[in-house]
Amino acid sequence: MRLSQRKEKMQLESVIKRLIKFINTRTEALSITVTSGGVDNMEKYQYIIGQITALEATRQELSNLLEDKEQNEGTVIDIKTKQ
Repeated sequence: MRLSQRKEKMQLESVIKRLIKFINTRTEALSITVTSGGVDNMEKYQYIIGQITALEATRQELSNLLEDKEQNEGTVIDIKTKQ
C-alpha cells in the first residue's frame, strides 16, 4: 500500500472517530434533557427520542465501518463453509 493511501485511510479513520465522539456527546446531552425533566410536552419528547434513535443508528453504522476497516487490515483468512 502506498504512503498516500495509508494517510488517506488514517485521515478517514480519524474523521469517523471524531464523528462517533460527537454523536456520543450529543446523545448524552439529549438523554440528560429527557431524564432531567427538560421536556415539557409529548411532541418535544418524541422529537428528542427520534433524534437519539437516528444518532444511535448513525453511530452504529460508523462503528461498523471502523470494524470492517480493522478486520481488513493485516493478514485475514476468511473460511466460508459451503451451503
